[in-house]
Parts: sequence; structure tokens; C-alpha cells
Amino acid sequence: MRPLLNTCAFLWLTTEPSRLSQAATVALDDEQNELFLSEASIWEITLKHKAGKLPLPDAPRRWISDELQFHGIQSVPIASEAIYLASELPGDHRDPFDRLIGAHAEFGSFKLVSPDDAFKTLGIDSLW
Repeated sequence: MRPLLNTCAFLWLTTEPSRLSQAATVALDDEQNELFLSEASIWEITLKHKAGKLPLPDAPRRWISDELQFHGIQSVPIASEAIYLASELPGDHRDPFDRLIGAHAEFGSFKLVSPDDAFKTLGIDSLW
């Protein structure tokens, strides 16, 4: 399996792992799984931190990089095809980060790890 963490799953893994579901924890702890995070999540985290809505223990540039390395997570670049697909997904969910993360899951054949039901309205199956 190739789990792609959505933004809150990444934040919970790194700061409050007890909030992860049992299924998510099993998938993320399985050493045979390569873990991924969309650069859309990195972008979302940095913007929320800048706006004062997301306190972090260090500057986002250092903190995110350190957490990716610590947890063995690879970042997924924002590809043009994912951008196009994000606008083509069904549903009226308007959060651009959710749409792009969902598109990354579809385009990259990842299994999205997310507690957010909004992905279902986009036609994206998720693990939680």
C-alpha cells in the first residue's frame, strides 16, 4: 500500500498520534508501506501557520522537513495533471487543498489516509 496522508493525518501523526484511527495507525506503522505527503499539505500547513491558525514547535521549513525525515515520509510534488484532475473531481466541496490532495491520491494511485468525509463527496476512497 502507498498511503498518502492528508494534512490533518500528518499533523496528528507528528503531534497527537493517539488521534489516529486504529486502521490508520496499522497502515502507517507497516514498514512495507511507503508513506507520502502531498506538497499541497505542506503549502496548507505553511499558510495556516503564517495566519496564526496553526502553532508549530519550529518554523515550518525546518519542522516539516524534520518530521518528514523522522517518519520516513516522501513529499509528492504538485503535478499539472493533479491540478487538472482536482478541478474535474465530482462534488461541490470547494476546499482547494482537499481537492488537490484527493487528486494526488487518484493520480498517483495512493491510498488516502484521512478522517475527513469531504473526500467521499469528491469520489475519493480513504482509509480511516
